[in-house]
Amino acid sequence: MKPMTEQEIRAAFVNCTKGEAKRLSIPRDLADRPWDDLDYLGWRDPQAPGRAYLVTVLDGRPTALALRCPGPASWQARRSMCSMCLTAHTGGVSLMVAPKAGKARQQGNSVGAYICSDLACSLYVRGKKDAGAGSRPQESLTLEQKVERTVANVAAFLAKVTA
Repeated sequence: MKPMTEQEIRAAFVNCTKGEAKRLSIPRDLADRPWDDLDYLGWRDPQAPGRAYLVTVLDGRPTALALRCPGPASWQARRSMCSMCLTAHTGGVSLMVAPKAGKARQQGNSVGAYICSDLACSLYVRGKKDAGAGSRPQESLTLEQKVERTVANVAAFLAKVTA
């Protein structure tokens, strides 16, 4: 993924208003992010723990989603698998819900997916971050194929939000 600016990120949101996109918290460390290892940029909002954001490039254009996510709860102590990168975590996967774009958003429709709570799927797939013993299934896929699968899963989630 190529590095993005705060302005590019704010303009990329598809499921919130321009005013909401203007007010949300963008990470201050954009220049320090491992852009070459990212399939998408994801972060939790430090000012609103129930909010998270995901930005990726879809069809050559930056596309961003605002997500709602629960805070830590007792049920999250069980082992769950991320639907994007297929990493299993104990307490490290959250149901993240994205309001749909357009008229469907106005009607209150949303789409959810189980995603790594820290939104670091790209780093787990590449082995740059470890979720512990048994977190990654044994596979015969190459790293490139695993990355392609993660990118496809993220694109499929975005397609559901924008449909």
